[in-house]
Amino acid sequence: MENEIKTHYNYQEIITWIEQKGIELYGTHFKILEVDYPIIYKLIAYFLKDEPTCFQYNINLNKGILLSGPIGCGKTSIMNIMKYLTPTEHKFFVKPCRDISFEFIQDGYQIIHKYSKGKLYEFEPKTICFDDLGTESNLKYYGNECNVMAEILLSRYDVYIAKRIQTHITTNLSASEIETQYGNRVRSRMRQMLNLIAYDKTTSDKR
Repeated sequence: MENEIKTHYNYQEIITWIEQKGIELYGTHFKILEVDYPIIYKLIAYFLKDEPTCFQYNINLNKGILLSGPIGCGKTSIMNIMKYLTPTEHKFFVKPCRDISFEFIQDGYQIIHKYSKGKLYEFEPKTICFDDLGTESNLKYYGNECNVMAEILLSRYDVYIAKRIQTHITTNLSASEIETQYGNRVRSRMRQMLNLIAYDKTTSDKR
């Protein structure tokens, strides 16, 4: 597979670096399995902005990443490591969707603004990876039910169109499950602003 990639980057060396970073962050058991190389190569190409390789993989560098796969396949870990691989101007932070839902219970609708348009004193919205989309639930704030992540994603789409600020997402949900939980409009917007990179449904739980 490596021979097919025509690039000035040595992907095997980068995988070794990722493994070392993973061991540093998660412990000595961390390992990138060879079966996952196709997924990892795509993520490396995207986060290093390796245009020729992204072109081969049909990855649009203007869009964000939707990394999907079964529970325990390593989506969150690998996105946390990619934070360190990506150039400074494309840095992002990882935010669990469940944490956002708890913040919403506490602080209400300003949380939607915080994660879509940015805080009031920040001039620019930031690139965010929303981790584990689908683990949060619809929540009530003073009796009003709100699909918090649906609202945030719709707002992030507007920011993407206006300013090209990217959004990344990890999820265990399939496309049809995303549509069921968040509606057709959100699914359509996600398709427009995200590259889908998916682990095989049979990928084993690495935990």
